[in-house]
Amino acid sequence: MKIRFYNSLTRKKEIFKSRKLRKVEIYSCGPTVYNYAHIGNLRTYIFSDILRKVLKINKYQIHQVINITDVGHLTSDNDTGEDKVEEAAKKENKNAWQIASFYTKAFKKDLNDLNIEFPETWAKATKNIKQMIDLIKKLEQKGYTYKISDGIYFDTSKFKKYGELAQLDIKGMKEGIRVKKNLDKKNPTDFALWKFSKKKEKRQMEWDSPWGKGFPGWHIECSAMAMRHFGPSLDIHTGGIDHIPTHHTNEIAQSEAATNKKFVNYWLHGEFLKIFGKKMAKSTGKILTLSELKKLGFSGIDYRFLILKNHYRSKLDFNIEKLKEAQKELRNIKLKIIDSENKKIDVKSDVEILKAFNDDLNVPKALELLHKFDNPNLWLKYDTILSLNLKSKSEKLTEDESKLIKERENYKIKKQFKKADKIRNYLENRGIFLKDTKTGVKALKIDNR
Repeated sequence: MKIRFYNSLTRKKEIFKSRKLRKVEIYSCGPTVYNYAHIGNLRTYIFSDILRKVLKINKYQIHQVINITDVGHLTSDNDTGEDKVEEAAKKENKNAWQIASFYTKAFKKDLNDLNIEFPETWAKATKNIKQMIDLIKKLEQKGYTYKISDGIYFDTSKFKKYGELAQLDIKGMKEGIRVKKNLDKKNPTDFALWKFSKKKEKRQMEWDSPWGKGFPGWHIECSAMAMRHFGPSLDIHTGGIDHIPTHHTNEIAQSEAATNKKFVNYWLHGEFLKIFGKKMAKSTGKILTLSELKKLGFSGIDYRFLILKNHYRSKLDFNIEKLKEAQKELRNIKLKIIDSENKKIDVKSDVEILKAFNDDLNVPKALELLHKFDNPNLWLKYDTILSLNLKSKSEKLTEDESKLIKERENYKIKKQFKKADKIRNYLENRGIFLKDTKTGVKALKIDNR
C-alpha cells in the first residue's frame, strides 16, 4: 500500500519513495538541553514517533537520528544573545556540561513516559565539532563564507535557492524584520557558521578552529550530524513548523552549497500547540511540562492520546478540559477492550484503517474508523502505532479497594449519591472502573499509565 506525506518544500502530498529499498533515513531536530521540554515541544516528537511506526508497519527498516543540541543555540535563533546552555548554567550555579547532561536525561524520560521509541542514533553536538569544522572548510573553499567581527558567516546571496522552503521574499526583506540588525553582515539573511569567543571572556564550551577559538553556529550542527550518518542526502527531515523560516532554510542552503546535491527529499513539520490562544514557548512564559501534567493526575499516555486525536499539521489549542475528555475516552476504550468478546479482523476494515494512517499520518481518521468498526483486535493491532498501552489486563483488587466498592454500594442504597460518586471518581483515578449491572457491580482494574 502506498504512503503519502505532505512535503513542506513542495507544499503538496507526495507518494513516498525511499532512496534505498525498504530502508528509510530520518533526521529529527532534537532539543536544546538547557531546560525541560514543554508539552508543545513534545508534540513534535509524538508526531515523528507516529511517522516511524507507520513506516515500520509498512515493512520499512528505519534509521532515525535525533540530535542533542548542547552548544551553539543562542537566545536568539538569529546568532545573537548568549548560549542557552551556558546561560542556564549561570542561573542554576552549575557548569554547562552538567546542565546539558541533566536536561538530556529529563528529555529521554519524557519520551519514555510518552511511549516514544528512541532513535537508532543519538547525535550530540559537542561530539561532532570536527565534522562541523570540516563542513565549514568545504563551504569556505567554495566561496560561500566571509569573516566579520563575531564569526564566520554564510553568504546567502550566493545560494540562488535560498528561502525556497519558507518562500521568503529575499529582495523585499528589510533588515531587522526577520533578523536582528547586524551592520557587519552583507545580507540580512546571512547566518553564523562559527562564532568567536568574546575577548576577555572564557566560555565553558569552546574549541580551537582555523578561524579562531569559538563554537559552532546552531544551523551548521544539524547539517554536519545528518551528513555524518546519512551522507549528502537523506529521505525525511522532521521538526516543528517554527524551524521552517530560519533553521531548516539555513540547513538546506549550507548543505546543498557544500555538496551540490539535494539535501532532503521530504520535509515534514508539526504544527504549534497553543495555550491561551498563543503558541506555547519558553520565551512567552506560557508553558506546561509533562511532569506538571502528571501532578494534575494525568499520565504521559493521556497526553499522547490527546495529541493523536488531532492531525499533526493542525494547530491544537490545549486546555485541561480537553485533556480530561481524552483521558476519559482512553479509559473507556481500554475498558471496552478488556470487557469485549474476541472478534476476527475483517480484511476490508483493516485495509481502510491502514489507508488512513498512510494518508499523511491521518491518525484522527484512523481513530474514527477504529471506533466505527468496534473490534478489539483491530485496536490491539494498531496499538503498535498508537502506543496507548491498550493491551491491559484486569488486575486483582486489593482488600482496601474491594471495601471501597462495597462502601459505594451502601451509599447508593442510602441514596447518598454524591458520596458514591466521590468513591467512584477516586477508584477511576487509580485505574479501577465500575460497571453497574443487573447482577451487581462489576469492577475492572486496568493499567492507568
